[in-house]
Amino acid sequence: MFYGEYQHTIDRKGRLILPSRFRDAAKNHFVEKFFVNRGLDKCLFMFSEEEWRNQESKFKNLSFTKSQARNFNRLFFSGAAEAVPDKQGRILLPQYLKDFAEIKKDVVIVGVSNRVEIWSKANWESFYAKSQPTFEEIAEGLLDIK
Repeated sequence: MFYGEYQHTIDRKGRLILPSRFRDAAKNHFVEKFFVNRGLDKCLFMFSEEEWRNQESKFKNLSFTKSQARNFNRLFFSGAAEAVPDKQGRILLPQYLKDFAEIKKDVVIVGVSNRVEIWSKANWESFYAKSQPTFEEIAEGLLDIK
């Protein structure tokens, strides 16, 4: 549902405008609410409410008797924030999430199929510079395309 890479900025009120293609995709899939959370690799994950519920059901089935499962669920769910875009397609990112992802002003918004990732521009550029040269190796190791 979400694809592409877009550069945006956080406005002076701490709001982020979602790319128009993402707003259109959300509208076409009747998405009115998102959940933003701490992601991996120093970015934020943003899920539609439906996808959030799918992920939530997977994670809440992890055994609470295992410390790794408890710790993951604590860290994952404690970071979650609801985000409902306003009429201009802007969402407010809580300060604790911006701090986690080292977001100050310039961001890169990346569509990763079932989720959106929100990166500080510097962190995205660093990730991309390190990962892009090994893209073919990663593909060979993970994919069996015929």
